[in-house]
Amino acid sequence: MAKVLMVQGTMSNVGKSILVTALCRIFTEDGYKVAPFKSQNMALNSFITEDGYEMGRAQVAQAEACYKKPSYLMNPILLKPTSDVGSQVIVNGKAIGNMSAKDYYKRKRDFIPYIMDAYKKLSEDNDIIVIEGAGSPAEINLKQNDIVNMGLAKMVNAPVILVGDIDRGGVFAQLFGTVELLDDDEKSLIKGLIINKFRGDKNILKPGLDIIEDLTKRKVLGVVPYLDVYVDDEDSLSERLNNSNLSKDIDIAVIRLPKISNFTDFSAFSGFDNVSLRYVNNRHELGNPNLIIIPGTKSTIADLKWLKETGLEASILKLHNSGTLVFGICGGYQMLGKKIIDDKNVEGGGSIEGLGLIDMETYFVEEKKTTQTKGTFMNVEGIFSNLNGLDYQGYEIHMGRSSGKIDNVISYHDNCYGSYIHGLFDNDGISETIIKALCVKANINFDNINKFNFLEFKESQYQKLAKMVRESLDMTEIYRILNGEK
Repeated sequence: MAKVLMVQGTMSNVGKSILVTALCRIFTEDGYKVAPFKSQNMALNSFITEDGYEMGRAQVAQAEACYKKPSYLMNPILLKPTSDVGSQVIVNGKAIGNMSAKDYYKRKRDFIPYIMDAYKKLSEDNDIIVIEGAGSPAEINLKQNDIVNMGLAKMVNAPVILVGDIDRGGVFAQLFGTVELLDDDEKSLIKGLIINKFRGDKNILKPGLDIIEDLTKRKVLGVVPYLDVYVDDEDSLSERLNNSNLSKDIDIAVIRLPKISNFTDFSAFSGFDNVSLRYVNNRHELGNPNLIIIPGTKSTIADLKWLKETGLEASILKLHNSGTLVFGICGGYQMLGKKIIDDKNVEGGGSIEGLGLIDMETYFVEEKKTTQTKGTFMNVEGIFSNLNGLDYQGYEIHMGRSSGKIDNVISYHDNCYGSYIHGLFDNDGISETIIKALCVKANINFDNINKFNFLEFKESQYQKLAKMVRESLDMTEIYRILNGEK
């Protein structure tokens, strides 16, 4: 059975995911077979495995850091919020239906056998399992049925490293308060502390480190700097979604829908020099971009209503009529059609008129489509016709079925494109071909925009992340914790 190490945080977005990713790569570099694990993940940013199972995107990045194929075993429960009080529940990679928060809370412990079975299978095939917690272990109102923080740590007897975020302030209160709110058996599992996202001179921190070690009786295993690395984020807390007003040669505006999903679909564009990738959530921020992207969403009808109510629909149509390119992915693609119908009550029922830019209608069905897909572009029309002949691969996650004048890969009509495929732009040459076409349309020299291979860049970022974290942590002490040494 594998050795295990768990990373928990004082709150959400302290950097647990990225530190687990770093540890996965570090242990892998040191010659171990490693796998990530997160028993329960709540995120709209998901991925479809080769065998058609759905899992959280953060565990995909962690698997890539281990040079492993992503598996739903790494994330046996995924919650995809459909409203403020409910989520679609995905168990072992397959959706089992929507539940309110209240109903899910009542049933949480029913899912423990699935969690333990997934963990056992991973443990049998690896030397080390690195577990990521969720939110905070000190949510005292939720501890009774916990299956993702201390509840899981006790089930698998995992030593825990507790991470605090100094960038948002109050890190010593975060760490001390979290430890003090735990029961004695939970405190005994915490073997060390990490201070994350530090900017400045570490010597200034020294007195505080000594005091927090004395108060908690736990060693500070390291102070990790604010990391300037590119690794896929877990959810919409990502700082990548913050609007950027940088003035560059090519401007791409992604509509920041309220229930935006798979926002990492467009990350490949951010690596080009003189290309601005902006996420906008009102018509005043939209400006006059070279390309407007409407992304995927977990709530297509509700987000389309929002698009209309905010005036963004009118602004997008006005820009499109003046020649601006529009590209929709998955739910964004459905919005580009004439109508969306939910007579099966999959998303709450009803129907809504789309933007009418592509001649198609979409009906929601009860069976979710989850599949990987690959092939070669053929018959792509318009300004992006140079995509023809390029290979693509990606994955589909959607409840809708569309019919009309559409293509299975990329549909086109009058400077408007749409596709169901997530991850399309990550493929070698595809994002570059799109940027080149935008340059031609804008009469801009592509020589101002560097050639960029997104997959090679991602690998370089895993290497950079591991190096920076290794240099920041006491890895000798971490190995002692991993090996159960006193």
